[in-house]
Amino acid sequence: MSEGKVLIIGAGPAGLEAARTVGDLGYSALLVEKRDRLGGMPDEANYAKLTHHFRDAGEAIGELAAAATGHPNVQVLTGSQVTYVEGQAGAFRVGVQNGAGAKTVNAGAIIVATGFQHFDPGKETQYYNYYSFPDVITIADLEGMLKAHQVERPSNGQPPQRVAFIQCVGSRDRQIGNEFCSKVCCGIASKQAIEVKQLLPDSRVMIFYIDMRMYGYWENELYWPAQEQYRVNYVKGLVSEILPKGDRLLVRGEDTTMGRPMEVTTDLVVLSVGMEPSAGTRAVAELLGLEQNKYGYIVSGGTTGIDPVATSNPGVFVVGAASGPADLDDSFATAGLAAARAVATVRRVAA
Repeated sequence: MSEGKVLIIGAGPAGLEAARTVGDLGYSALLVEKRDRLGGMPDEANYAKLTHHFRDAGEAIGELAAAATGHPNVQVLTGSQVTYVEGQAGAFRVGVQNGAGAKTVNAGAIIVATGFQHFDPGKETQYYNYYSFPDVITIADLEGMLKAHQVERPSNGQPPQRVAFIQCVGSRDRQIGNEFCSKVCCGIASKQAIEVKQLLPDSRVMIFYIDMRMYGYWENELYWPAQEQYRVNYVKGLVSEILPKGDRLLVRGEDTTMGRPMEVTTDLVVLSVGMEPSAGTRAVAELLGLEQNKYGYIVSGGTTGIDPVATSNPGVFVVGAASGPADLDDSFATAGLAAARAVATVRRVAA
């Protein structure tokens, strides 16, 4: 019956996995995606390889998309948006609009998988000169270069001899209000540093960091190989500004280990920008009346406070980076749990 359907909003990795799992459990899933393509941020930002497994991103996301779109219990609507939601757990009425028009969908449960967006380094301050100097880029920009197997300086198209990563751009920053750690940036920078060295073995790569935060097995999979196999230089320090120096860039700050000022000349600066809730996450949270924290992420925990996928609205579940910074392992884990919770909700109502 139509009320037995589970509606999933957002077709990134978490949404695709949730839809597939709902289908595997024998229930109908409707996956709604506002873009014309599936895959979420890994597809939108042209990710090269996934952290921490070094799997080809396009190949991995393609497998996820195929598992969902090819499932007999999963219906996918791209170029579509949710316009309204009424009702309650077991009997939601949801408005969905796309180029073909508008329709109302009945659903027993809803899973929000609207993901994140990369912090805009020019949003609050220009001390890193992201919009002023073409050779200051972000980890998202570098992913596109790595995917094309061509790392180069945007200013002249030449391969850089020196590359400097700057960590915690838009994260752990009280000045701009993002006090939280974005969790994945240290691992992504280490992964990218390895990839840069693989493409440009004669280059010198440095990572300026506050603290290196490696979760789970990332320490041995990323951090130590970057140093020991690829000679990436990690420098504990705070970067205060980036200035032009001839046709290169001057990174100025403080070496906090040595307690002294530092200046490094480099060809390419990569800003390890953190995560923020996407515009879609904020909009869907408002639409569904979901509690958000002060950063705009959807609050999880439900009535017990310990359920990682429950929201303040019974029957509505949240997965992946819509509730806070998350890596792919987190996204898949919460997707599977939310799918089980959603199906259980539908079954209870139907019983």
